[in-house]
Amino acid sequence: MTDDRERERLRWRCRRGMLELDLLFQRFIAREFDRLSDRDIDVLNQVLELPDNDLLEYCYGRRVPDDLEVQDLVRRIAG
Repeated sequence: MTDDRERERLRWRCRRGMLELDLLFQRFIAREFDRLSDRDIDVLNQVLELPDNDLLEYCYGRRVPDDLEVQDLVRRIAG
């Protein structure tokens, strides 16, 4: 189970260098963060390792990640 301190670190990591991504992540955090399962958190950590440009392409639907769990989470982030 993920502890509160780890969740707060993850929330901080969701801040991105691109305004467009920052806005998408802010909405995602407000909507879903408190309901994320431990598996969702693992996948979110994978997503946060992606370069911002790739992540933006995924969120805008210009490219599709290979991993199905990443696809699902990116769809949820893109809202």
